[in-house]
Amino acid sequence: MEATDLTGLDLSKATWKKSSLSGESGGNCVEVAPLPRAIAIRDSKNPTAPALTFTPTEWHTFLTAVKSGHFD
Repeated sequence: MEATDLTGLDLSKATWKKSSLSGESGGNCVEVAPLPRAIAIRDSKNPTAPALTFTPTEWHTFLTAVKSGHFD
Protein backbone atom coordinates (compact mmCIF):
# COMPACT_ATOMS: atom_id res chain seq x y z
CA MET A 1 0.00 0.00 0.00
CA GLU A 2 1.36 3.43 -0.92
CA ALA A 3 1.67 5.96 1.92
CA THR A 4 -0.35 9.15 1.61
CA ASP A 5 1.22 12.40 2.80
CA LEU A 6 -1.35 14.26 4.88
CA THR A 7 1.04 16.87 6.28
CA GLY A 8 0.14 20.48 5.71
CA LEU A 9 -3.61 19.99 5.45
CA ASP A 10 -5.54 23.24 5.98
CA LEU A 11 -8.12 22.58 8.70
CA SER A 12 -9.12 26.24 9.12
CA LYS A 13 -12.27 25.82 7.04
CA ALA A 14 -13.10 22.27 8.11
CA THR A 15 -16.70 21.58 9.16
CA TRP A 16 -16.50 19.68 12.44
CA LYS A 17 -19.24 17.36 13.67
CA LYS A 18 -19.35 16.20 17.30
CA SER A 19 -19.95 12.53 18.01
CA SER A 20 -23.60 11.70 18.69
CA LEU A 21 -22.41 9.73 21.73
CA SER A 22 -20.73 12.76 23.32
CA GLY A 23 -23.85 14.08 25.03
CA GLU A 24 -24.55 17.61 26.16
CA SER A 25 -22.54 17.65 29.40
CA GLY A 26 -19.04 17.51 27.91
CA GLY A 27 -16.92 14.56 28.86
CA ASN A 28 -15.06 12.48 26.30
CA CYS A 29 -15.97 14.27 23.08
CA VAL A 30 -14.52 13.83 19.65
CA GLU A 31 -15.24 15.76 16.48
CA VAL A 32 -14.78 14.56 12.93
CA ALA A 33 -14.29 16.64 9.78
CA PRO A 34 -14.35 15.08 6.33
CA LEU A 35 -11.87 16.72 3.95
CA PRO A 36 -11.30 16.18 0.22
CA ARG A 37 -8.47 13.66 0.78
CA ALA A 38 -8.57 12.97 4.50
CA ILE A 39 -10.63 12.60 7.65
CA ALA A 40 -9.60 14.80 10.59
CA ILE A 41 -10.34 13.96 14.23
CA ARG A 42 -9.95 16.30 17.23
CA ASP A 43 -10.82 16.61 20.91
CA SER A 44 -13.80 18.97 21.15
CA LYS A 45 -12.61 20.19 24.56
CA ASN A 46 -9.35 21.40 22.99
CA PRO A 47 -10.13 22.40 19.39
CA THR A 48 -6.87 24.32 18.91
CA ALA A 49 -4.74 21.26 19.67
CA PRO A 50 -3.36 19.30 16.71
CA ALA A 51 -5.88 17.04 14.98
CA LEU A 52 -5.26 13.48 13.87
CA THR A 53 -5.67 12.86 10.15
CA PHE A 54 -6.42 9.64 8.31
CA THR A 55 -6.90 8.67 4.72
CA PRO A 56 -10.45 7.63 3.84
CA THR A 57 -9.24 4.01 3.62
CA GLU A 58 -7.66 4.15 7.08
CA TRP A 59 -10.81 5.71 8.54
CA HIS A 60 -13.05 3.09 6.92
CA THR A 61 -10.83 0.30 8.29
CA PHE A 62 -10.99 1.80 11.78
CA LEU A 63 -14.79 2.20 11.69
CA THR A 64 -15.23 -1.36 10.45
CA ALA A 65 -13.12 -2.65 13.36
CA VAL A 66 -15.10 -0.57 15.88
CA LYS A 67 -18.45 -1.76 14.52
CA SER A 68 -17.31 -5.39 14.60
CA GLY A 69 -16.40 -5.11 18.30
CA HIS A 70 -12.67 -5.43 17.75
CA PHE A 71 -11.94 -2.90 20.52
CA ASP A 72 -14.54 -4.10 23.03
